Amino acid sequence: MAEAQAIPTAAAPGITRREFLTYVWAASMALFMAELGGVSVLFALPRFKVGEFGGVFPFGRAGEVLPKVGEGPKEFPEAKIWLVNTEKGILAIYKVCTHLGCLYKWVPSNFRFECPCHGSKFQLDGTFIEGPAPRDLDRFVIYLKDASGRVVAQTDPEGNPLPVPDPNLTIEVDTGRKILGKPAVKGQA
Repeated sequence: MAEAQAIPTAAAPGITRREFLTYVWAASMALFMAELGGVSVLFALPRFKVGEFGGVFPFGRAGEVLPKVGEGPKEFPEAKIWLVNTEKGILAIYKVCTHLGCLYKWVPSNFRFECPCHGSKFQLDGTFIEGPAPRDLDRFVIYLKDASGRVVAQTDPEGNPLPVPDPNLTIEVDTGRKILGKPAVKGQA
């Protein structure tokens, strides 16, 4: 009988220098892309602090901060808002015109907001009167908090005036939550 002949086995070839460098290059590119993606995500995430535009502004007690009903608005340049107190409640109105982003001003003699750039005019509550602006002035969400920091009331999603049930409540305005003004009704002057 013939002896079983052993089948020669070929040794697995080792990794070549070229393959090794290709793997190292691919791994380093994958690591670089992961780092780039992580940095991009961190850059895109909002990181607003209290008292910084885009964050929450605490203003103190309503009885001390708000103008009286029937008076003009109170300006807060650091928050880029006007605080308005109407018969229906309070509003935090953004200081940027809805037409082209100009900074409008309060004109006490006319008792209204007027944009010096293109002539848009708005009532005390931010409602469009006349001009090229496409909508009412934008508003921010207001929180009324009690002494323990619990939210008692906040602006509704439509941005309607927020009644203040107690002058001892604290006012906070979230400049990161803008409510767009309603479309302007042209020709109603």
